[in-house]
Amino acid sequence: PLWETNPDTIGWIRVPDTKIDYPIVQSPDNQYYLHKDFEGKDSVYGTIYLDADSKSDFSGWNNPIYGHHMKDGSMFGSLISYKDAAFRAAHPIVQFDTLYASHSYEVVAAIETEIPAEGSDAFRYYDCIGTDPEQFAQYCTFIEQNRCYDTGITIQPGDRLLTLSTCAYHTANGRFLVVARQVD
Repeated sequence: PLWETNPDTIGWIRVPDTKIDYPIVQSPDNQYYLHKDFEGKDSVYGTIYLDADSKSDFSGWNNPIYGHHMKDGSMFGSLISYKDAAFRAAHPIVQFDTLYASHSYEVVAAIETEIPAEGSDAFRYYDCIGTDPEQFAQYCTFIEQNRCYDTGITIQPGDRLLTLSTCAYHTANGRFLVVARQVD
């Protein structure tokens, strides 16, 4: 029924005991759902969406998913709670259902980062999509060097990841990431 309402629907994301419980969409343009709701109406909340360059069948090793950090905790507003290791311990699983399968992902890292200034050679986590093993290794290094705390989990080649991304206010153009790997 969701797909009939919006053919951009590719799945549903849920983090038990949080406000994160939403459909996921994908558009050829990453800007479209920033300020459009699930039905395509203007909305400051936007819609949770998969990066336009990701494969909608999740066959790439990393799948960035974006959502606004709303002050009321809606959309990806509660992601920032993962900055606390105790919150991660109480909420270790992200459920993600596609139109064809249901998967669980365990949270392996919480990261404060930023969108680099134009011309900077700083690491761009949002470009880490696809199948390139060198890029995968660089992303793993980025995660290890920038995680807020050690979860005791190491990402291995062949792992499938979700990178949940939202705005953060620790620095200009700040972002907060929650990286989770598929466990089933």
